[in-house]
Amino acid sequence: MQGQFGQGRKVGRNLHSSLKRRRRQTAPMQVYDSLPPGLRQWLAAASLPWSPVSAQKIWNRVGGARDPSAARMRLDEIEQAMLQRDAGVWGAKS
Repeated sequence: MQGQFGQGRKVGRNLHSSLKRRRRQTAPMQVYDSLPPGLRQWLAAASLPWSPVSAQKIWNRVGGARDPSAARMRLDEIEQAMLQRDAGVWGAKS
């Protein structure tokens, strides 16, 4: 039996990917802290792990600054659609 880290494995094998590297422009918590309070509250209660950037894009697109409740409703709709789609992948019946 091989050791815990598997002596037969190549160390750092995923470091040679052909995919383009993407560096974060800002710290994720700084982005979260800069969100409007209504959006931060929604994210804190969300069922899925949203990125602050994607949530803010939706918030801005639907006019969250003018109508936060409408923006939260739209985020809820999108999240429910994602949950239903995910349930279909795992074979759950609704």
